[in-house]
Amino acid sequence: MFTDSFNNSHATQRLMVGSRMSRRARKHFKKIQRAADKFGLQEIASGIQTDLDKRHLSYDEALMLGNLIQHRADEVPGESIVYAISDRDAYRKTLELYLRDALLTRTEQLLLWEERRRLGISQQEHDNLLKQMLTQWKRQGRNVTIDRFDQPEGA
Repeated sequence: MFTDSFNNSHATQRLMVGSRMSRRARKHFKKIQRAADKFGLQEIASGIQTDLDKRHLSYDEALMLGNLIQHRADEVPGESIVYAISDRDAYRKTLELYLRDALLTRTEQLLLWEERRRLGISQQEHDNLLKQMLTQWKRQGRNVTIDRFDQPEGA
């Protein structure tokens, strides 16, 4: 019985160590918490990208911080898109690729739905991102046609 308890103790400690942030990541985390607008968040995202390029941060830390930036961007006012290494940014790039021909077909929407499920992006996050992108494209004078799409069963 002692052995199980001992092994579980070590497994728990390893998980805790794996979830710790480096000093530099904690510094960025504090900046994210204090950011008051989307421009500030974009500056932080650029700093994270620079630190990743210089290998001061691991990709996992940069991804975690980028996801935190995206969640914080939802909380601050403004309609602009914050570009940061994150699951949402990967999804945004996929969405832009599908919208490149100014037509979002049912097949493309089904593929996007699968991608959202894989990345854990909610329908509301998708709708907000699509709205932001369409607003930007309309300002540029571009039109986009979106086919009617019914979510697959079990969604």
